[in-house]
Parts: sequence; structure tokens; C-alpha cells
Amino acid sequence: MHIPDGFINGSTSLAAGGVAAGGIAISLRQAAKTLDDRRVPIAGLAASFVFAVQMLNFPVAAGTSGHLLGGVLAAVLVGPWAGVLCVTVVLSVQSLLFADGGLSALGLNVVNMALVGALGGYAIFLALRAVLPATRSSVALASGFAAAFAPPLAALVFTLEYAVGGNGAASIGKVAAAMVGVHVLIGIGEGAITAMTVSAVLASRPDLVHGAATMPTMRPRRAAIVGAIRKITAEDHAAFERVGS
Repeated sequence: MHIPDGFINGSTSLAAGGVAAGGIAISLRQAAKTLDDRRVPIAGLAASFVFAVQMLNFPVAAGTSGHLLGGVLAAVLVGPWAGVLCVTVVLSVQSLLFADGGLSALGLNVVNMALVGALGGYAIFLALRAVLPATRSSVALASGFAAAFAPPLAALVFTLEYAVGGNGAASIGKVAAAMVGVHVLIGIGEGAITAMTVSAVLASRPDLVHGAATMPTMRPRRAAIVGAIRKITAEDHAAFERVGS
């Protein structure tokens, strides 16, 4: 889905750059409120995963390509705003160091894959989680379906951008059919990978999954962990006082 230089005209690319800059600024402010010390390493791992999966490109049409996005996985693990930043960092590195996506099209790619992919995908995740039972399996299932819908959604947004300012020779219908069709298939794979990854993290460290943070079934375990830590601290303090006396 990386858009090369010149594929979308300058005015549309500039407008998308402004939207991307605004989205990144908001994400920086919001992520600073939610990203604590425990999730910083997870954010780094999520960015690494996104980088790896996005390097596997599938040719689509007229110079464009398709690949997994990874935005939903990052958003579910570390929050939607931090997820936007993870994907944005990956897109910037790919554009600057690997020529994967044009510099003039970086704003377009950030809009499509970071803002739409992470924020739009997370909105779908929240909608699905709201109607499913409050269980860990439901979180994994919702993340999988959201990740499956995110690539076609981003492909639709790209098609709109192409319709507004596309410089390619392909017709809008051909681009839409190629992009959406391929990304529906890609979404199936991304959904399965995302669901399995979220399920694995939930099985070992559910407290690190942002998308499960507000679920009632997750609170007792976190409360138990906090209570155990406080008990150990209190016992250590009492033992220290006995030794001192």
C-alpha cells in the first residue's frame, strides 16, 4: 500500500501531509498520558513487528503494492495513539532508508496506514468488543476481526485519494478493484496473525494489553497482582524494622 512519489498530485499530497502532521501531534499528546513504563518495551516490539510485516510487499497495480498493516495489533497492545506513532515511525524509516514509499507521499501513507489503519481499526475493535462477552477470547476475536477490516478500509481511503488527485493511467474502478480485492485477502491473514498474537500476550501478561484494560474480567487479576506486591513490600518493611530493633 506504500504510495510512490508522483502517484498522487502535489496538492493532494500536501493536504494529506497536513492531516498526518495534525494526527501525529495529537497522538504524541495522548500517548504521553497512557504510555507508561511497562508498555514502552511493548511499543518497541510492536513497531519492530510492524516493520517486519510491512517489508513483505505484494504488487497490486500501476506501481502500488499491498502488505500487512499491523496498526490494529499495535493499537490493541499499547493504545491507539501509541499505535499511530509506532506505524508512523516504521513508515518514516522505510521511506528514508529503504525507499519504500515516496517522501512526498509520506503524509498520504501515514494517513492511510497509521491514522486509518490504527485509529480506524481500533474503532472497529471497540465496537466489536462492546457487543461480545467480556472475556479474553473476545478481546482476541475482536482484534482479529478489526485487523481483517483495517487493510480494506485503508485501501478504500487510498482509492478516494487516487480519485481526487491520482496521476496514474489506471482507471479509478481498476485501482479500487485491485486495491480492495487484494487487501481483503491480506486482511484475512492479518486478522489471524493479530488474533493469535493478542491471545498469546493475554495468556501471559493481560495487564500489558491496552485493549483489555477496561474489561471487568481483567481487573481482578491486576488487583491481585497489586495486592500481592503491596503484601510483599509490607512484609519486607516489617522484617527490616525487626532487624533494626
